[in-house]
Amino acid sequence: MKIIDIDTWKRKKHYNFFKKMDCPHYNVCANLDITKFYEYIKENNKPFTLSTIFAVTKAANNIKEFRHRIRDEVVVEHDIVKPAITVMGDDELFGFCKVDYYNDFESFRKNAEIKIKKAQENISVEEDSNEDDVLYLTSLPWVSFTGITHPSNIKNVDSIPRLGWGKYFVENDIMKLPFSILVHHALVDGIHVGKYFEMIQELMDHPDELFG
Repeated sequence: MKIIDIDTWKRKKHYNFFKKMDCPHYNVCANLDITKFYEYIKENNKPFTLSTIFAVTKAANNIKEFRHRIRDEVVVEHDIVKPAITVMGDDELFGFCKVDYYNDFESFRKNAEIKIKKAQENISVEEDSNEDDVLYLTSLPWVSFTGITHPSNIKNVDSIPRLGWGKYFVENDIMKLPFSILVHHALVDGIHVGKYFEMIQELMDHPDELFG
């Protein structure tokens, strides 16, 4: 992790402009083409949800703006960010679960399965507010949404990106996945969101490289 010198930072004015806003977040939704990704994981017996979490997190780690966080009056850049996901337990209640990120899928998968099992056995929505080297990830596999909002604090604004996806569907022989990104505008501009969508689509189009 490193601290960014705001005084010499090229986006100092943008940072100060958006940071003072009551609602500095914005949300973008678009469909990803997961045709090749889906075919690959089915042929290679890989779980859809963990494979998606892996791809989503890998893409975020490749774009430094998604690793920037605001801590009071300081901006930091994490070396690696990890997924903080929602898991479903009994009685249709969900809980939070932080999973370590590994660049190797099988290492990621084994660790994630252990963490998820523990979280499902002890459903909790408590979180460590001091831990910001995470991405908030969630899925809504029952709805092919065209828009979505993510809960966030207004009085105590955080800068952690929130990423979510819905129910995949087929359109003109293309399998599509609704995908949502919410980010803090003091750290992330539209061009960075655009780069993220390009990155995640590239990974979905080349699953052999993603999992290789």
